[in-house]
Amino acid sequence: MASKLPLRESVGMALSTLRANKLRSLLTMLGIVIGNASVITLVGVGKGAQNLAEGQLSNLGANVLFVVPGNNDTRRQGIDFPKTLVLEDAQAIAEQVPSVRRVAPQITLSEVLQSGGISGTASISGVTPEFLPVRQFEMAQGRFFTPSDLNGARNVLVVGPDLAGKMFPGRAALGRQLRIRNQLFEVIGVLEPKGAVFGQNQDENGYIPLTTMVSKLSGRDPTYGVNLNFISVEARDDQSTGAASFQITNLLRQRHRILREDDFAVRSQKDALTIVSTITGGLTLMLAAIGAVSLLVGGIGIMNIMLVSVSERTEEIGLRKALGARSGDVLLQFLVESLVLASLGGLIGSAVGIGTVALVAAVTPLPASIGASTVLGTVALSGSIGLFFGVVPARRAARLDPIVALRSL
Repeated sequence: MASKLPLRESVGMALSTLRANKLRSLLTMLGIVIGNASVITLVGVGKGAQNLAEGQLSNLGANVLFVVPGNNDTRRQGIDFPKTLVLEDAQAIAEQVPSVRRVAPQITLSEVLQSGGISGTASISGVTPEFLPVRQFEMAQGRFFTPSDLNGARNVLVVGPDLAGKMFPGRAALGRQLRIRNQLFEVIGVLEPKGAVFGQNQDENGYIPLTTMVSKLSGRDPTYGVNLNFISVEARDDQSTGAASFQITNLLRQRHRILREDDFAVRSQKDALTIVSTITGGLTLMLAAIGAVSLLVGGIGIMNIMLVSVSERTEEIGLRKALGARSGDVLLQFLVESLVLASLGGLIGSAVGIGTVALVAAVTPLPASIGASTVLGTVALSGSIGLFFGVVPARRAARLDPIVALRSL
């Protein structure tokens, strides 16, 4: 009775066979390498997109709610800012909602700015002094609006750093003048960099007192009064955002005399983060599934090459069996060869994928990253695929009749 071949010897024989056919082994691994690299790269990029979106949303301000005009249907139909929010709504929220700390109404227009021979288009927002703490902006130079600026409807302007550099290249913006329509505005402050939110660069915006915006740019609607683009609301603390949202909704429904569908919406930073996480998580999963298809293709390639190898090594298998090798020994050798091919391909593909993720993070704004658990998981998956697709050729080799296999010698 032939004894069972030790596992170490089976592994050694499998590695020797792979080293003897280096080019074939490398080409066989190629599908696994590409598949593994694709999975890691796509998952890393998807995670980077999620991190970028969450980072941008955090720039909106902590404990902040946004009251926007219109409902979901009007926004889906592309109706731009229905006239359902007015300045009196913001004042009522500030006075009657106990869980609210500050309220910052806002009107935003796209305007052409001129400074000497330089002109450009920028978003100009009419805001109140509460805008700065609610949205967590900080001043780099100068000052923000005061209540006296607001009460006097003064022509003063605070600009983002990118807008300052665009309109006053190589010069200090503080104290200079910008023309908007037929009005001259003095730059009294420059904001610290804030970054982009949903692709819109906040550092290219300008801000003027809300009263100045109404009296000299946007005007007052004879029917609705002062229409707002949205209202930023700061809750007293993180635990108060839910209560603030509920109270604001009830207050505005009473003010607007709503019986059925709301003509406004209250959105929180948490709501946006949940939506973004759901979308980016789904995209990451989809991208990983696409990469996994490449791994399956690589597994099929391993199976095909191993089947060819069984046919080419029929005499070797017959001779081993004639000398006492068991079917289990032959089965183990071919399974080990498939496992080694897939695992090495997984390791090489992981290295390529990690390098690609690092390159994306280095040369793009996307903070792409990949966790060690994901890398280990993909390598383990590669080995499992090698084992799975190596079963068929290994069983074919193990079932060969040694007498039939030796006839061709």
